[in-house]
Amino acid sequence: MIIETKSRKIGNSIGTILPKEVTARLNIEEGSTLYLTEAPDGVRITAHNPEFAKKMKAAESIGRRYRNALRELAK
Repeated sequence: MIIETKSRKIGNSIGTILPKEVTARLNIEEGSTLYLTEAPDGVRITAHNPEFAKKMKAAESIGRRYRNALRELAK
């Protein structure tokens, strides 16, 4: 999918308007937080926090590895 949009001056910043197709694909609405991360080919915009996803993956791994110990601690 290639969609072109132009940047515009908004106050002291530069902004861009995301077309309806993009907001639908990102599953975002007004007020949603977007995350910009560097990618080899430029900048990637996502609606989820990649750092949080990495931490959750680690937490799930620990939860599986120490399932019995965590169950005993929860009592």
